[in-house]
Amino acid sequence: MNLGYACANLTLAKNKTKVCCNRSMVKKTFLRKGIDYASELALLNVKDLSEILKWNVANNINFFRVSSDMFPWASHYKLSQLPQYNLIKSELLSIGDYAKENKLRLTSHPGPFNVLVSPSASVVENTISDLNIHAELFDLLSLSNSTYNKINIHCNGVYGDKKAAMDRFCTNFKKLPENVRTRLTVENDDKASMYSVLDLMYLYEKIGIPIVFDYHHHKFCSGDLSEKEALKLAVSTWPKGVIPVVHYSESKSVHENNSEIKLQAHSDYINNLPDTYGLDVDIMVEAKAKELSIIPFL
Repeated sequence: MNLGYACANLTLAKNKTKVCCNRSMVKKTFLRKGIDYASELALLNVKDLSEILKWNVANNINFFRVSSDMFPWASHYKLSQLPQYNLIKSELLSIGDYAKENKLRLTSHPGPFNVLVSPSASVVENTISDLNIHAELFDLLSLSNSTYNKINIHCNGVYGDKKAAMDRFCTNFKKLPENVRTRLTVENDDKASMYSVLDLMYLYEKIGIPIVFDYHHHKFCSGDLSEKEALKLAVSTWPKGVIPVVHYSESKSVHENNSEIKLQAHSDYINNLPDTYGLDVDIMVEAKAKELSIIPFL
């Protein structure tokens, strides 16, 4: 079992160099400074990814979620058009080699605007474009074309007919290039009206997409399954030889004893690790304190 954290390292971010992987700019700045500045920021983000992974290795953390904001305004250009593309490409290849040498598992979690169930052709087109960018980044890192290096999304919508929405997901999944399809996973939701693990089994049975089990979400959308039942069902969807990933977080409302905070909101830290019921899984901890939240459990 590996414990991981997502996207940012608060320890390094507090340093004078302010290490981070999500440098960006507002649209007005992008329109003024353009791709040259986007390239400069992307290169800094890539170099700082290297620093974060070195810190992780030094601190025995072997699992990390790569930020989806490595390339500012990436939907407006091809990565190969970046003026410093060759340097970025070289840096990423070195980072990928370092990850493999040190047995680091790298994954990603594109944002909620990725909606393969959408009835809107433009939304689906934008989703495919964004997923392509994530897969291209993983290709540049020379990561595996498998869910070991997963690209994880939610369905992100029901549109009045859950089955029809999932059928659209299956149709649009087949439009994705292979380097996306072979890495894509889908996650259960935190609203009763959305997708439980049991719901997502429909997608697995149709297209073979593995399910990432989120412990916290399951509390709000169980599909009438116990935690143990839902976890085992999700784990059963993963291909042989790939350790399944689960997500774990705790309620900020409960931690702070504040009923005005939504129960679904993630806490800064965690008090416990989840019960894995004897299953071998890698646990991505989704807590606001990032690496600081998992250090006590290493």
